Amino acid sequence: MSRTSLEQSEETCTVTHLDADRMNAAKIDQQSAADLAEFFKVLGDPTRVKIIHALLNQELCVHDICLVLDMAQSAVSHQLRYLRNTRMVKRRKDGKTVYYSLSDDHVKEIFCQTMNHLQHD
Repeated sequence: MSRTSLEQSEETCTVTHLDADRMNAAKIDQQSAADLAEFFKVLGDPTRVKIIHALLNQELCVHDICLVLDMAQSAVSHQLRYLRNTRMVKRRKDGKTVYYSLSDDHVKEIFCQTMNHLQHD
């Protein structure tokens, strides 16, 4: 019968057992883990990534986003609603025109850091 990877790991682990405080510090609570997974799930769609990229340095109206992405307004509006609901983007209304921008610098920083990580050799 073969040994499980956990059994093999226990035999080869040279680290001493961690104390309870260090073990608890290494854990993430379920709600935080779910929220973080949901945040990155938002970036799991190429259209949403393109929208966020377009909004990195300027706010844009829906029409301009449609032009940048070469997509229909209904499709862009659907993704913008999703991004708004997940607090990645915010909107500002000026008359009949609605402008979108990133919610805050955190979104920009996470997006740019991820791009830098992917481009890093």
